[in-house]
Amino acid sequence: MDLLEFARGPALTLALVVFVAGTLWRLLGVLRRPRLPDLSPAREGAPPKWMAASRAIGRGMWPRKAFGQSVLLISLNGYVFHIGLALVFLGYAPHIAFVHRLTGLSWPALPDGVMYLAAGATIVSLLLALWWRLTDPVRKMISNADDLITWTLTFLPVVTGMALLSEPSATILARDHVVYPGPLAVHLLTLELFLIWFPFGKLMHAFLFAFSRGATGIRFSHRGVE
Repeated sequence: MDLLEFARGPALTLALVVFVAGTLWRLLGVLRRPRLPDLSPAREGAPPKWMAASRAIGRGMWPRKAFGQSVLLISLNGYVFHIGLALVFLGYAPHIAFVHRLTGLSWPALPDGVMYLAAGATIVSLLLALWWRLTDPVRKMISNADDLITWTLTFLPVVTGMALLSEPSATILARDHVVYPGPLAVHLLTLELFLIWFPFGKLMHAFLFAFSRGATGIRFSHRGVE
């Protein structure tokens, strides 16, 4: 078994099992946490809990003006990163073929030019996020190993994937063999490290942000806080 076979076989299976089981374990842990009943009456005019939660989740998608331009730029950079990463993963033809082999699902791909632009924007946004984290005194103070590991394991699949972009996606899919097995294996292994780390680090915010914002919205709304 060579490195590519290992990456496509046992390593991928292990990564998917850890990702799915770990994510479900974290979500079940949150849902099973004991909740103390709030015995105080809700403020007059307080909306239903579902509405308060929805408003808080939506409101958190954009920073308040009081936080200033620096927070606005950081928020915009976050959108560039998340949208770019989604386009690269869901829109690149070889990635769609990879998902199809695993699940049987498929959808139309975006043009290669869009993918190159999205991948470049994603890399730039990640580098900007790292620079802000290392230079801003407050962010530097509250950062820990989890932040740097999460950044690294997010950056590696993107940059190793860019290293494979030597020909059009149609040519790659039409070929019945892999031209660069070593770099492809490294790309897959970085993706698998990302999946393994996902449930245990701050990447879980992709699921948990809705719980935390929703709970905060319900609590504030009950007290009459806008």
